[in-house]
Amino acid sequence: MSSLKEIKGRIASVKSTKKITSAMKMVASSKLHKAHSLVERFLPYERRVTNILNDFLAGYSEDNSISSVFAEVRAIKRVAIVALSSNSSLCGAFNSNIIRIVNDRIRKYREQNYEIVVYPVGKKIESFINKLTVPVETKGSYISLMDKPNFEGAKQIADALMKDFLTKQIDRVDLVYNHFKSTGVQVPTDELFLPVKLTKPENFRAIPIDYLVEPDRKTIVESLIPTSLRTKIYAILLDSSAAEHAARTVAMQIATDNADEILSDLTIQFNKQRQQAITSEILDIIGGSEALK
Repeated sequence: MSSLKEIKGRIASVKSTKKITSAMKMVASSKLHKAHSLVERFLPYERRVTNILNDFLAGYSEDNSISSVFAEVRAIKRVAIVALSSNSSLCGAFNSNIIRIVNDRIRKYREQNYEIVVYPVGKKIESFINKLTVPVETKGSYISLMDKPNFEGAKQIADALMKDFLTKQIDRVDLVYNHFKSTGVQVPTDELFLPVKLTKPENFRAIPIDYLVEPDRKTIVESLIPTSLRTKIYAILLDSSAAEHAARTVAMQIATDNADEILSDLTIQFNKQRQQAITSEILDIIGGSEALK
């Protein structure tokens, strides 16, 4: 059984840890508020660009004459994976979920004899890719983008992907990231980025808006697609950042609650030990006084 001194030391240690986790939770919660605010401010723009593009696509649905170099479906030889993780730990299963999906993708593509190139966005996924023994090429280092997501960085990634796709250096691009659904729920997401699908999405409005455009619809669509791809990369950067802070907030709250439970158990144990020690001293005094009679 632990001594009173040992229990007091453990209580002090847990209290110190609780202060740290509580402070980290407050910091993560503050960052989550800012990240979520950025997402909410950018989403209307992204949705508007997407809806305009879908309206144009709906206008081409009958003659099916629309096409784009970014929609070319060809035999796959080389695949790119854009994977987003955090730069630091203590955020629950946030990084392990991304690593699991990327690992599954790499294994699947290796079985199909595809060449694989990874664009790692975040220190954790970059470290994982660098430790792999299978031949996987990495392009760029975008660690700073996870600390401070910005459109210029997103545009740099999107332009590099579009350039490689156009020059046929890559034939497919996958995006792997955590989608922020709520503070308690982050959804690991794996979706296709390139080639784009030039079809009207399901459940889109039945009567599209008939825009008056110059010079013509085809030119507008060709300019909208790169814009849409750039906004998509920036959107998932903001989305992943918000998901990271949400995951860390929840993880630190759980750690703080666990610290409270441990403190409660240790306090009960300490009180029992102290009561036992007091009882033993009283019995010794009584035994000594009885021996003197």
